[in-house]
Amino acid sequence: MILAAEAKQPDLDIHQEKPAARLNPLQTEVIELFVELSRLLGQPRSLAEIYGLLFISARPLAMDDLIECLQLSKGSASQGLKYLRNIGAVRIVYVAGDRRAHYEAVAQLRNLATRFLRDQIVPHLDSGQARLERIGAMVKQLSSEDRARVHGRVKMLQSWERNGRRFLPLVVRILGK
Repeated sequence: MILAAEAKQPDLDIHQEKPAARLNPLQTEVIELFVELSRLLGQPRSLAEIYGLLFISARPLAMDDLIECLQLSKGSASQGLKYLRNIGAVRIVYVAGDRRAHYEAVAQLRNLATRFLRDQIVPHLDSGQARLERIGAMVKQLSSEDRARVHGRVKMLQSWERNGRRFLPLVVRILGK
């Protein structure tokens, strides 16, 4: 005999994707393309959804449109739009007869890449450089037998950081062509 508490319940995965409201197959595919890219960059899914929908939309969209189509909370949509505006990925445009703010995607890859690198990657490199300096000072306090191996690893990290700084401008130039 199966007790009511033991009865099989439907799987309620809190990580299931939200159903899209009023999205056509083209919009869904483009949004998913940006979602995959955002995963690689460690960005929230909602940012990719907002940018993807604005990117493929034939007309500028108001925040209410984004909330409805993507099933986002007002806070998530507002924060996402603010972040995307700050990095230059979206801009506000005027729509005659509508007092709401409307948004459209900025599609110049070089500008987006440059701002993303400047705002997201360079600060991490800067804080990493300071941390590597602190680590280097700590290595000097190790016993001589430990210092030899650890010193080589720290030198490797410092080399990676220097190479990353040299590589970033090259990436920006390549993306701009």
